[in-house]
Amino acid sequence: MKNTYFSLLVNDRKREFIAESDATLLTVLRDSLGITSPKRGCNQGVCGSCTVLVNDRPQRACLTLAATCQDKRVTTIEGFAGDSLMTALQDQFQRCGAVQCGFCTSGVLISAYKLLCELPEATAKEVKANLSGNICRCTGYQKILDGVLKAAEERRSERQSERD
Repeated sequence: MKNTYFSLLVNDRKREFIAESDATLLTVLRDSLGITSPKRGCNQGVCGSCTVLVNDRPQRACLTLAATCQDKRVTTIEGFAGDSLMTALQDQFQRCGAVQCGFCTSGVLISAYKLLCELPEATAKEVKANLSGNICRCTGYQKILDGVLKAAEERRSERQSERD
């Protein structure tokens, strides 16, 4: 394959580099840019460990060609620093014991974040359906479900307090 010049907006920062023209977004993020939160799990789009946002939509970075992301916003877990919803999710994951080995965590958090942005009142059934594409081999999923639901509840309480 021939090398190609890429320019991506990753975590609100323009990043320029040269990579193989058929490089996946996951390869570019990890190997060219040193962003290691998206994990190379199955490398087939099944496990969700590589989930990132591309223009605010969850995508499997292992199946996404980097070339298709030029002129688009790519957000990894590092891009959420200071975001109150992501902070609530991370705090609740820690409190609920939803983080064990951590391999799936960034993909699960990104999927959960997007769900709660769209459905702040998400039910347990909706959370389960949304996270069904994220495989975790450690927690048995209940702790992850609890963490997402508690973060959603925390956010609703904060919003209610702001209204009062």
